Amino acid sequence: MAEDYSTEIYRQMEDPGFYPHPANRVEIRETHISKVFLVGEYVYKIKKPLNLGFLDFTTLEKRRYYCLQEVALNRRLSVDIYLDVIPITLDGDTYRLGGSGPVMEYAVKMRRLPDHCTMTHRLETGGLEQAEIDHLTDVLVTFYDQPQDPAQTSEFGSWSVVSGNCDENFTQTAPFAGKLFDERIFEIIRGAVTTFLKRRKPLFDMRVETGKIQDCHGDLRTDHIYFIDDTLQIIDCIEFNPAFRYGDVASDLGFLVMDLDKRGHAAVAATLITGYIQRTGDANLFVLIDFYKCYRAMVRFKINCIRAQAPDITEDEKTGLLAGIKQYLDLAYDYAIRFTRPVLWVVCGMPASGKSTVAEKLGEALRIPVFKSDIIRKEHFASPTENFSHLPFESGIYSKRITALTYGRMMLLAQEEIEKGNSVILDATFSACHFRREAIRLAADKDANIFFIECTAPEALLKKRLSKRNNQTSLSDARLIHFDALRNSFEPLVEIHPDQHIVVDTEMTVDACMSRILYDKYMTLPKNREITRHLDEKQKTCLKTS
Repeated sequence: MAEDYSTEIYRQMEDPGFYPHPANRVEIRETHISKVFLVGEYVYKIKKPLNLGFLDFTTLEKRRYYCLQEVALNRRLSVDIYLDVIPITLDGDTYRLGGSGPVMEYAVKMRRLPDHCTMTHRLETGGLEQAEIDHLTDVLVTFYDQPQDPAQTSEFGSWSVVSGNCDENFTQTAPFAGKLFDERIFEIIRGAVTTFLKRRKPLFDMRVETGKIQDCHGDLRTDHIYFIDDTLQIIDCIEFNPAFRYGDVASDLGFLVMDLDKRGHAAVAATLITGYIQRTGDANLFVLIDFYKCYRAMVRFKINCIRAQAPDITEDEKTGLLAGIKQYLDLAYDYAIRFTRPVLWVVCGMPASGKSTVAEKLGEALRIPVFKSDIIRKEHFASPTENFSHLPFESGIYSKRITALTYGRMMLLAQEEIEKGNSVILDATFSACHFRREAIRLAADKDANIFFIECTAPEALLKKRLSKRNNQTSLSDARLIHFDALRNSFEPLVEIHPDQHIVVDTEMTVDACMSRILYDKYMTLPKNREITRHLDEKQKTCLKTS
């Protein structure tokens, strides 16, 4: 019977005189689950008496409970905003806030936040300072690091639950294919998500085991983040269903960065994610973030599809929903292409440039195999324990013929992984242009992304490292006596497209090198399906002359 009196409550709350504080006018906003009254410095939010399956507000006691939940949960990320839960009582024919009569409804009382301080508005009207993005990142790092009860949250980030959620999205939206959206694009996304889940089950299991499943926000988007002077307020988390709030921190962050991408602020999204990874060391986000962005885009896509079928929407609303359906589907498609396409990482440079250390660290971060030319050369053409450091340059197992066979074997191993849909790292000098163009050809033929990580160091440091090898065990047989010949034979990477070329100075620490590769460069490089076809004239020439 709540509907019988809720209409009258709403009518009386539209009167500024209803409130026990100064109010010149009442502004009303409405969502599908709430009625919101903005009155002077305050906001009163009432939950509609609905049962939508994923939420149940049908009884007064349930609405009271979820009002209390809303206040408690949102105080985690805001200060002095969620003030109280106020009973709405009936005195004769008059409803009152906090009166002495029988309680008929409950309202969450909030302090009103200025619209011009939302992250959305700030980005649209001038942008954010780096310090503000850093502040937001720090707040989220602290928030996701709060102690949790794994027994309560872990299952929601499990492979089976995530797979089930994805299946549900596709099942619920499939009937609209061909009517509201392009069925071909939809099926590509579905196939990409299914494949990713099958291949990456161990990663989801590991996320659960390492405590990455948290009681999160659940609805983290730019409209809910406020920058007010030197303070940050984040509001409107999901309170009505913990299953929508519990999950991998990558999923929660994925919602925010997807929203930033949709609004045209991909650079801010990349800065936020890389800053988060730098602070937490959670390098698995590089593997997961596009998947979870795709998932979040498909959730919003689903909501728009369902809403577009409602009989009570206007033509203008439907036009907006249809535009949103296309936009979210296009976003999901781009993400799906990115997380599905394998990447061929070529870590190259002079001997003693630190490339093997960088390759190993990159493999650990991305959880992908590393194929080393030094190991392949000795496994196939000599004993791995034999010392060949005394050999002259380009002789014995380092002759041009053996080197070509070594690179050929390494390319075959990479091809096998790429054909399985896996990314792979190649660790070798790649000093000759023709070996690099073979890697480019392999990526192009197999429709894989390719990135060259060129490791460099000052000449004096290279020589110092080579000298140390005289007294140390080293997989590589390059020594100081070979330096001049190695340097003179190394052909600069001038043919590599800038979008595929990342240079790191290994005089820095290996962690700083990873920051350069993954945080400063990789997250901001194009990763769309055209990158391996977008070869400059020098690359095309190399391919033609091979």
